[in-house]
Amino acid sequence: MADIDTKCINAIRVLAADAIQKAKSGHPGLPLGSAPMAYELWANHMNHNPKDSKWANRDRFILSAGHGSTMLYALLHLYGYGLTIDDMKEFRQLDSKTPGHPEYGWTAGVEATTGPLGAGMGMAVGMAMAEAHLASVFNKPGYPIVDHYTFALGGDGCMMEGISSEAFSLAGTLGLSKLIVLYDSNNISIEGSTDLAFTENVQKRMEAFGFQLITVEDGNDIEAIGRAIEEAKADKEHPSFITVKTVIGYGAPQQGTASVHGAPLGEDGVKELKKNLGWPEPDKTFNIPDDVYEHYRTLARKGNEAEVQWNEMFAEYCAKFPDMKALWAKFYAPVDGNALLEDDEYWAYEDKSVATRALSGTMLNRLKSRVPQLIGGSADLAPSNKTYMDGEGDFKRGSYAGRNLHFGVREMAMGAILNGISLHGGTRVYGGTFFVFSDYMKPMVRLAALMGLPVTYVWTHDSIGVGEDGPTHEPVEQLAMVRAMPNVNAFRPADATETAAGWYLAVTSQHTPTALILTRQGLPQLKGSSKEALKGAYVISEANDPAHMDGIFIASGSEVSLAIDAQAALREEGIDVRVVSMPCMDLFEEQDDKYKESVLPDAVRARVAVEALVSFGWDRYVGLDGEIVSMHTFGASGKGPELFKHFGITAENAAAAMKRVIKK
Repeated sequence: MADIDTKCINAIRVLAADAIQKAKSGHPGLPLGSAPMAYELWANHMNHNPKDSKWANRDRFILSAGHGSTMLYALLHLYGYGLTIDDMKEFRQLDSKTPGHPEYGWTAGVEATTGPLGAGMGMAVGMAMAEAHLASVFNKPGYPIVDHYTFALGGDGCMMEGISSEAFSLAGTLGLSKLIVLYDSNNISIEGSTDLAFTENVQKRMEAFGFQLITVEDGNDIEAIGRAIEEAKADKEHPSFITVKTVIGYGAPQQGTASVHGAPLGEDGVKELKKNLGWPEPDKTFNIPDDVYEHYRTLARKGNEAEVQWNEMFAEYCAKFPDMKALWAKFYAPVDGNALLEDDEYWAYEDKSVATRALSGTMLNRLKSRVPQLIGGSADLAPSNKTYMDGEGDFKRGSYAGRNLHFGVREMAMGAILNGISLHGGTRVYGGTFFVFSDYMKPMVRLAALMGLPVTYVWTHDSIGVGEDGPTHEPVEQLAMVRAMPNVNAFRPADATETAAGWYLAVTSQHTPTALILTRQGLPQLKGSSKEALKGAYVISEANDPAHMDGIFIASGSEVSLAIDAQAALREEGIDVRVVSMPCMDLFEEQDDKYKESVLPDAVRARVAVEALVSFGWDRYVGLDGEIVSMHTFGASGKGPELFKHFGITAENAAAAMKRVIKK
């Protein structure tokens, strides 16, 4: 190893240690132990261009062990991605470009928001799937315009979390040969030796998943690390898993112990680290010699040259294949919302009772030609979720052009993979399962919302209407959970028009995930249903005299028709009420005050919400004077219509509640 390589590796280490010490908070263990493998990868095996962090054909690097963020920030600073030395000094401070864990969209060069261990592994699988799909769609002989690798770096914690096993099992099944995982194996976790709770043979597990296995015995041997990476690249049939045996906190007085994992080294400890590494002027902080910066600038120029060459090839490709140029532009552009909004064939429906899950399947198959970049699938539930695009083929080993993804029974990994596909760019992605199993997906949905990814979730079997499968499969509290998450549009449609609106919202969204909450049971098509559903709530059945109405029903999904039935019954008694369909609370809250007042006038305090789920969240719309007809327990096993009666989710109970509220 050349002296300049050693110096550049140690620059990563001392920058990380100084930043953590100044913040008096952070995780020095991984940056000190993993700096050599990160340096070797970025310097000699990864195509990336600091001048263009969004270059389409760059290799992707995911730091799954996001607590080691200072290592990534040091690389981004040294390579010239725009992070300054002052940014390094502001590690973990409010509004700094160096937050505690890497945040996508906040710091240039960060490919994914990581922190929950293992999540980055799943997102890396998604990125590799996206690369494989786009390569199958666009590449032509002599023009490999989509041709890059996805690298993920994680440690023992990432391998302990079940999500990594879910994701890697699928990656091996699919033979994603451009996925390369670097395993920082140091046998230490927060509580001490990994032997306390983690003695499995990780390599045997990865071999069973279908990965090529490579081991580097010395994490400081960059020549051996380099050979391992090239060996991984040479395997065109399997993803690769490179175990790199490191010493946590290498060079620090506490090296090799749990104490170095997640606490600053202390001022004396940082000085001792620098002395052990032979760093010049160890008393100085954030002191990086000029020759280090110069070497990193030289390395960075290689990435810029690689992009220049790719741009030349892409220009030739576009000239030779103008139809593919147009398709590329469509894949990477926002969906034309105006055209879709005025597309009568897309919005058409038959006037008959249909489950919204089936209507969703119809809309999906209408969208497949209108949105050719649409790709997605289900956690082994496509026949039930209606998430299969007819005639579009299956994404499988050796045939990555298919648009139908099969995740297997792996909901949590599916959530992470969807995030990775979306992060990669060039697609619009969706994934489906039963709504009750959104519990398994929730951490990854939260990450999608944090990152502002327009992922679509198709969650079916949305209430006690599931029926005979019983309470284990009947979601009652899940919608409240999803509604509570910032930046997620939970959309529960009542009929065909509203379902079309939900999919319109999903494919045109730019920075917000969309959750489509869909029924198993058939629902009638409603006379007053309209594209106004895109405002989150609207008047679907007006009172006879809106200026003097007695009250307002508010409902979503399957309960909207129930509320309309209750409205009709009350009219026969001379009680005049309005029915508001509210498929999406968040969209309604985005409307201006004038519109919200037109739908839910402040003066009308007699309000009843109806939803076959728990009541949490409806109080803000019914107020202290209103009532909520909802679930108060888990469900039961029985026929759906019987359960609605059993739990009191009926037009009769809704009408009775309205009369009580009006009487108040």
